[in-house]
Amino acid sequence: MKDFLYHIKKKYGDGNYDGDQFGGAAGHNGSGFPDGNAGNFMFATGIECSYPTIGNGTVRRDQLRECGHYERWKEDLNLVREMGLKVLRYGLPYYRIHEAPGKFNWEFADLAMAEIKRLGITPILDLMHFGVPDWLGNLQNPEFPIHFADYCRAVAERYPWVRYYTPVNEIYVTARISAKDGVWNEQLKTDQGFVTALKHCVAASIMGTQQIASIRNDCVIVQSESAEFIHELCATPSAATRLENELRFLSLDLLYARAPSATVAMYLLDNGLTRQEYEWFMKGKPPGYQIMGNDYYGRNERIRLPDGSMHLSMDVLGWYQITKEYYDRYRMPVMHTETNVFEEADAPMWLWKQWINVLRIRKDGVPVLGFTWYSLIDQIDWDTQLGEQNGRVQACGLYTLDRKPRPVAQAYKDLLHEFGQITIVPYGEMLEMTDRPARLKTQV
Repeated sequence: MKDFLYHIKKKYGDGNYDGDQFGGAAGHNGSGFPDGNAGNFMFATGIECSYPTIGNGTVRRDQLRECGHYERWKEDLNLVREMGLKVLRYGLPYYRIHEAPGKFNWEFADLAMAEIKRLGITPILDLMHFGVPDWLGNLQNPEFPIHFADYCRAVAERYPWVRYYTPVNEIYVTARISAKDGVWNEQLKTDQGFVTALKHCVAASIMGTQQIASIRNDCVIVQSESAEFIHELCATPSAATRLENELRFLSLDLLYARAPSATVAMYLLDNGLTRQEYEWFMKGKPPGYQIMGNDYYGRNERIRLPDGSMHLSMDVLGWYQITKEYYDRYRMPVMHTETNVFEEADAPMWLWKQWINVLRIRKDGVPVLGFTWYSLIDQIDWDTQLGEQNGRVQACGLYTLDRKPRPVAQAYKDLLHEFGQITIVPYGEMLEMTDRPARLKTQV
């Protein structure tokens, strides 16, 4: 089977793009921050939109459908404004829109995007959230990156007023749960399957960003990625745990052209990444203004006991300490892109704790541009990572599935009242949301 580089070179040639070619009409209105926003810090929520397949690809878990968004999209978008929020992480249903190569169904997307624009909400447009269209098969398909790039270009052309994008949500999680844990999509449990899924997702994000930048040359890319850590209660930590704690950086290492450790590089080469593919990833960062989004749930931290059993540790290091590791590694502006807890009574305190983490890390000099409670509405079956169809509701939303506010909604409104004027100062011009086109320094 031909690798993904073969398909990219066949379509785009060896050079792909360089920064000087991003001369497309921007079609924007200023910095991209919401009109009338006294500060420029992005307080946000998101609408849960995951759509992986389970059951050997026979069952599509679509949270937009299961949580009623397709019927109540207008109500949901108005709830965003009711909260006093002007930024929304919003995912269009990629698997429904991209019906075949070059064929797109915009019926639902046009309605929702028109309402978002009418309400003055700034979307961070999520283009792939854990699944691909049926005709692409799954993440093992080496043609996936070029077809996804076509989709990204089509979206940017149809909605040229959108500036903020997350091309591929949580690349590491997508690859791990699909091809290492065996829950979603291809449902593999192999290192080679994981490496293949991950390299295809990173390549899709890079090529998708290239296409967005060719239309919107001042695009801002908010790369949402899970911030994780495994604590091992052993006097001598195992090589397996050390490797797992290194692999959590792998998607961003490839995306941001940062050479991984020798151990990880050998793991990649042992499990299907070719030297030519590795060199392609190391050529440079994708275009656009890049923001490193770090998603943090207490369940992201786990403890491995001496008997090998794994347990949730809930907030041992916390978002601050784990994100600081990511920041020290990549030195990029940060956004807290996802957080919640499943227990309604615990949600306000969790919100406040996350916000204290944001304030503290900013005080210590890390440039944080935004914060997100994820999601607007409750979710279903995330206690099994969507792997089982139990219909269990997780009370993690600002609103219930009946669109009634939970206590955390008022807590978030209170937080907005107190801190809504916060800006990216004191970082000054380093974090100015400029209208200048972004440039790519090296060819990708």
